[in-house]
Amino acid sequence: MDRPTLIEVRNLTARYGDTTILEGVGMEVYRGEILVILGGSGCGKSTLLRHLIGLNVPHAGTIRIDGVDITTCSDAEYRGTLSKIAVLFQGGALFGSMTVAQNVALAIETYTDLDRHAIDTLVRMKLHMVGLSGFEAHFPSELSGGMKKRAGLARALALSPRILFLDEPSAGLDPVTSAEIDQLILHINGTTGTTMVIVTHELASIFAVAQRVIMLDKEAKGIIAEGDPRELKAASTHPVVQRFFNRQPESPSQLQSDDAD
Repeated sequence: MDRPTLIEVRNLTARYGDTTILEGVGMEVYRGEILVILGGSGCGKSTLLRHLIGLNVPHAGTIRIDGVDITTCSDAEYRGTLSKIAVLFQGGALFGSMTVAQNVALAIETYTDLDRHAIDTLVRMKLHMVGLSGFEAHFPSELSGGMKKRAGLARALALSPRILFLDEPSAGLDPVTSAEIDQLILHINGTTGTTMVIVTHELASIFAVAQRVIMLDKEAKGIIAEGDPRELKAASTHPVVQRFFNRQPESPSQLQSDDAD
């Protein structure tokens, strides 16, 4: 791509105890793009995401975000990097005792010196951006699943992050609501230029929003494919890639072989 690199991962190895999940992974995320991390269950998608946002420390390798290696930087540099990113967690992670407006306002109140009027104005703007105008006083328990996702997205966008990480944004939603979330992701990316890294296994969402994908594999402990998802579906000769994009189960003989291993 011609766009500058915003995230750079080199030789990343991730382990839980003695179990290696990812080994020698290298990847880039370009400014303004929508990158989707995909793969089968247990392939390390969530592990990679946790390392990218700094929740896990890699066993080896480097992760640079906007030029800062978050694996070796100072606390001050790390806090500065965190101010550039935001996360939409799978369940929305809204505080149930707070209204929608209070949830969105929390980060603004914590990390800025804006007065009450400015905060309220910014909250209304973020909620309008995700289609939740008029729901400021509602509590999370009063929202549908899709509305909770929108509210979580508004909170993630509260401080106008340069990079937005989304963990299974369509999980648990019906097909129509899932498509609406996909369109909202595209709209935000197109209007704000926010770089997005999305973890998902939902094929419809992958084809709807991904500008580029990287595919992880459990056996390979790393990336087995990268590129446009439509091109990978049409042209990849890797059997795991073909099975994933064409929803093809493994043959009985393959399953028996896996069980024997």
